[in-house]
Amino acid sequence: MSDELNFARTILRDRQWREVPDQEILAESERLLGEWMSGEVRMERPKLYDHYALLLLALLRQNRELSGRVSELERQLSGPRQG
Repeated sequence: MSDELNFARTILRDRQWREVPDQEILAESERLLGEWMSGEVRMERPKLYDHYALLLLALLRQNRELSGRVSELERQLSGPRQG
């Protein structure tokens, strides 16, 4: 029996990737990667690289959402001003 964790399987916990909220993916990824970097846990190294896609997808979606919010704020600030 291996004591190495599977990165994505640990985050997904028998759910489909679409069922897991981005914030949960980001929080669990941060926790797992922090524990991995400090040597607290071991992960399946070949699988770790494959499963970065889960983390990258969550980061990309969050970036798109934040970019949209920034654009909306910029639009509101540059709109017609009363004066």
